[in-house]
Amino acid sequence: MWLIELAIVERGLKKRNRLGCMKPMYVQSPENTLSSLVHGMRLFDGIEFDIRLTSDNQVVVHHDRTVSVDPHRLSGRSPHVENWTLDELQEFGFCSFEQLLEHSEIQSAVQEEGKVLVVETKRPSLKVKRSGGLFARKKHDLHMGKTMHHAEQLLEQYAIPLDSIVHYAFHSRMDMATKYGGVKGPWSSLRPNIRPFGGRRTHRTLALPEFVSNSFNRLKKKHQKNGSPMMPCAIEYLVPPANRVPIGKTVGLHGKHLETLTKQRQGFPVYLWPVKPHQEHSVLNAGLSALTDYSDPELTWLPSGHPRWQQPATLPLDKGQQLLLNETDEDNHHSVLSELKNDVCPWNEADVSRRRELLSYWKTKWNWQLSIDEMINHSMASKSMPWEFVRMIGHRGSGKTQRPVL
Repeated sequence: MWLIELAIVERGLKKRNRLGCMKPMYVQSPENTLSSLVHGMRLFDGIEFDIRLTSDNQVVVHHDRTVSVDPHRLSGRSPHVENWTLDELQEFGFCSFEQLLEHSEIQSAVQEEGKVLVVETKRPSLKVKRSGGLFARKKHDLHMGKTMHHAEQLLEQYAIPLDSIVHYAFHSRMDMATKYGGVKGPWSSLRPNIRPFGGRRTHRTLALPEFVSNSFNRLKKKHQKNGSPMMPCAIEYLVPPANRVPIGKTVGLHGKHLETLTKQRQGFPVYLWPVKPHQEHSVLNAGLSALTDYSDPELTWLPSGHPRWQQPATLPLDKGQQLLLNETDEDNHHSVLSELKNDVCPWNEADVSRRRELLSYWKTKWNWQLSIDEMINHSMASKSMPWEFVRMIGHRGSGKTQRPVL
């Protein structure tokens, strides 16, 4: 199935451009499938995706608690992912974590270009026996730790550097889960916590008290205390009217609220989700990374009135190039984007002088606390880039899609 999906994306359909010529039309692949993940990695600075542990202790890329196919295809069996083997899920067309890591483009992107994998570990439904039900906290921790442990075994097998990945989850006891799993890679936690039961309304209702009581600044301090390399953050913390709900100083993407954000953040990396096209320019300009569901290569002009630069970390713009991009208009933006793509030096090919120029620009603009020498040394010792870098990340590969996924 995934070969068919990949062929569809590569071949595309046809549509006419402004000159009347035929050109490929982008067709989005289902979320978390191999074709979706590969496309997202090609287009952006990295990908985010979800993993679960199957009944035979294998790692599958899958978001929902239930197998996301038409129910009649389940033949009356348990709907929960954790009650199926990897082979059975692959027969439906779902992607294993190993399939992803063995793909040559994924390996090259992470090992050579400095792109990243943001790996969300999912908790099983409370109806799955081995989850232990609502109150068996240790069983929950053990299951999460085991999932991450198996994922790291595969990362090691395929020589994926751990400083180019981050584990995270909607799990309030990630410290215990990572301890039980012997997790070596960096980790973070998603807040407010989403429970592994109910639907969207239930999730939002139960998450509201935590959202109200935890300001942006308080969340940031919790992540720093945990030693997390970055802070995943819901967009609601930064956009009105929701950003006025949490107790504490209001932060945002514009004016005084942006000044407050920059002051509170002190350069600590923040990954916002989900970022829509009309918010994208403001998010990146604020020095924040964006998880996006919009992966059409033809989306080159944003609703905010700005050209779209899809790889701000791996194809970084200096101050002059960024100014050129910001000042272009819609009629000329295609030629400016083309010019910049030809001129910009990829980060992995940049020499020390170029890297120092870029880091000086960003450190001043976004109030980074790390010294330039610290970041230079990190980047020269490893193919990975500091988490402070502003990135575009493909959410679930190429973006969230409708249900059922396959």
